[in-house]
Amino acid sequence: MNMRNATTDTALERVRGLIEHADEAPSLATLAEAAGLSPSHLQRVFRRRYGMSPAEYHRARRFGQLKAALRDGARVTDAVYDAGFGSGSRVYEHSDRLFGMTPASYRAGGAGASIRYTTTDTPLGRLLVATTTRGICSVTLGDDDAELKARLIAEFPQATHERVDAGREEWLDAVIARIASELGWSNTAAPAMPPLDVAATAFQWRVWEALTRIPEGVTKSYGELASELGMPRAARAIGNACGNNRLALLVPCHRIVREDGSLGGWRWGVERKRELLAREHRRTAARETVAYA
Repeated sequence: MNMRNATTDTALERVRGLIEHADEAPSLATLAEAAGLSPSHLQRVFRRRYGMSPAEYHRARRFGQLKAALRDGARVTDAVYDAGFGSGSRVYEHSDRLFGMTPASYRAGGAGASIRYTTTDTPLGRLLVATTTRGICSVTLGDDDAELKARLIAEFPQATHERVDAGREEWLDAVIARIASELGWSNTAAPAMPPLDVAATAFQWRVWEALTRIPEGVTKSYGELASELGMPRAARAIGNACGNNRLALLVPCHRIVREDGSLGGWRWGVERKRELLAREHRRTAARETVAYA
């Protein structure tokens, strides 16, 4: 590490410390002065290191504290103020993106949410797709319906769960049709993607969006994806974001492998990952053969 990089690293650590201990998000100018960097340079190097701007980092930290308190059973009002939010309205402004539900519902394990789901057969086993009234909240793979339903209930224990038959719920059918089309299980054109209702941080969304840009038949390591996102030291954080993906196949975290090229793990089973990648490679090879014929 050269002297310039060491100086920047020290400055970023100083800025991160200021953000984490501040009740209100410090202005970019204040942080830049503390770091001895220009505001534009600080914004650029901070985003490269942490995957988000200083303001987004502050907000994500506060929401992380809030969510931890809610999981521990704190009252919503107490958790909001203890996390440093001046009012509940500021939390609700961002709760759709960071919780996928209101703070009170999150605290109560999805209480008040009505979840409809369906299951279907795929070449990789059984597929469950679930939706709230606001968007798709879960896409999982498993051996049988009982296993998939148990996972859904464990994730949203206090929500109501209603199974619906195929063809009875537009969003569920659209997701199944889209997956089948994109993975070559159907020749029908992929329909539009329904809205999503998934709890995630700004960093997780950024990683998931990057995953969707990896072409079929291509794999990348955590380190390669980190470098592409301008965060070469964030390979482990990217691994955690992949591990938190609840949208099997829609967010193709199966295309991420270890640095040595080995498959690594996958939430829905490494053998399924192996088979899925093999299918994608065969489809890609077949298209290339036709293109050059």
